[in-house]
Amino acid sequence: MKQRQFERRHSAEWQAFAARLERLERRSPLKNLPQPAPLPVLELPAAYRQLCQQLAIARSRCYSNALNARLNQLALRAYQQLYRGPQGRWQAMLQFLSTDFPQRVRANAGLFWLCAALFYLPLLGMGLAVYQAPELIYSLLAPERVTDLEAMYAPGQAAVDRAASSDLAMFGYYIRNNIGLGFRTFAGGILLGIGAVFMLLLNGLFIGAVSGYLTAKGLTETFYTFVAGHGAFELTGIVLAGVAGLKLGWAVVAPGRWSRSAALRQAASDGVRLILGMTALLTLAAFIEAFWSSNHAIPAEIKYTVGGIGWLLIILYLSRAGRDVA
Repeated sequence: MKQRQFERRHSAEWQAFAARLERLERRSPLKNLPQPAPLPVLELPAAYRQLCQQLAIARSRCYSNALNARLNQLALRAYQQLYRGPQGRWQAMLQFLSTDFPQRVRANAGLFWLCAALFYLPLLGMGLAVYQAPELIYSLLAPERVTDLEAMYAPGQAAVDRAASSDLAMFGYYIRNNIGLGFRTFAGGILLGIGAVFMLLLNGLFIGAVSGYLTAKGLTETFYTFVAGHGAFELTGIVLAGVAGLKLGWAVVAPGRWSRSAALRQAASDGVRLILGMTALLTLAAFIEAFWSSNHAIPAEIKYTVGGIGWLLIILYLSRAGRDVA
C-alpha cells in the first residue's frame, strides 16, 4: 500500500486520537476550526495499541520521515497519558463520568425511553392496583415477606436508629444487592433481550406492589422518607442496566452488516461502559440509602426536598453533561 493510501485510510483515526489527547492534556482546541469527534477515554488503550502497530508498518515500509514523526509523537503522548500513575487513572475516570457516560446515554436515547417505559409503567400500574386491592401483593410476595415488610416500616421503627457499624454493613449489602441486580439485567440481554425485559418488568411490578401496599396500609411517611433520597439514582441505574442488556439482545437479533459475533462484541463494549456508569449511580444510591435514608432524626420535609433535588440533578446530568465537548 502506498503512503498516500495509508494516510487516507487512517487519517480520521489519528485526528480522533489527537483530539482525545488534547482533552486529557487540558489543551484548548483551536476555535473556529472543524474538530473531529474525540475518542472516548476508555477506548484509548486499544487505540494506542493500534497506533503503535500503524507506526511499525510505516517504519517497515519506509514511509516519509514526516509521517513517522507524526505517529511517533502521538504514540509518545498517549504513553505519557496511559502510564503516568494513579492520578491519570482517576482523571480518566472523572473524564468518563463527566463527559463520555452522559454522552453515551444520550446516544442511546431511544433504548433509554423504551426501558423506562418497561420499568415505570408496570411500577405505576401495579402500585395503583395494589393500592386499590392490597391482597394483590400476595401474587408477588409470600405472606411472611409481607409481614416483614409491615414490621420494617412500622411507625415504631422510626425511634430505632442503627449504629454506625450497622450503617457500614448495610452499605456493603446495598452495593451487592443493587449492583448484582444491574448486572443480572445486563447479562439477561444476551437471551435476545428477553432477560433484560423480564428483569425490568419484574422489578417494576415488585417496587410498584410494595409502594401500593404500604401506601394502602398508611405507612407512607416511614416508607417514602426512606426511599426519597436514593430513589432517583437507584431507579435510573436499573433503567440503564436494561439499556445495556437490550443492546446485547439487539446485536444478536439484528447484527446489520456485521457478523453476529462482531456485532455482539461491539454491543458488549458499549454496554460495559453503560454498566460502569450504572455502577457509579448504584454505588451512590447505596451510600445515600445506608447513611442518609436510614437516619430517622432528619425531618421528612428535608428528606423530600433532597429527594427532589436528586431527581433534578440526575435529569440535568444525563441531559446536559458533556454537551460542550466536541
